[in-house]
Amino acid sequence: MTTMVSARTVFSSPIHFLAFGLGSGLAPKAPGTFGTLAAIPIYLIMAQWSLSTYLWVVLCAFVLGVWVCGRSAQLLGEHDYGGIVWDEFVGFWITMIAAPAGGGWEILGGFILFRFFDIVKPWPIKWVDRQLPGGLGIMLDDVLAGVMAWVSLQLLAYLILAS
Repeated sequence: MTTMVSARTVFSSPIHFLAFGLGSGLAPKAPGTFGTLAAIPIYLIMAQWSLSTYLWVVLCAFVLGVWVCGRSAQLLGEHDYGGIVWDEFVGFWITMIAAPAGGGWEILGGFILFRFFDIVKPWPIKWVDRQLPGGLGIMLDDVLAGVMAWVSLQLLAYLILAS
């Protein structure tokens, strides 16, 4: 049974605040989409960093996410509560690794591709989502969606830029 989590709960707890994507997971409809949208401004800052710094931050965000999302789910008593969207942040940032500069199409493309893979959950994403418990399970399905979206985005960029 899913219970509604209050804004007071999210904003009064650093664990929930991070797990709920700085509050973006409180959206009553499509919290994963809102979480991904909230990740974009942070990505715009990160995109200015060197690739090694970007990758290091994404790795740290993943490790932090395993703990934070797992702990938030545990405190809420529900595995992968819909409002837990830190995994969407990390998945989107993975999608955007070394994204080509293209005047914004790459952000829109990355957003659409990531949301597609996160929602449809083709194999092995669906398997991971159902089989892995705790914070690792919450995070890893979005990491895989991010990797699939990254491959697709890079392929699209190659096809667009090569033509």
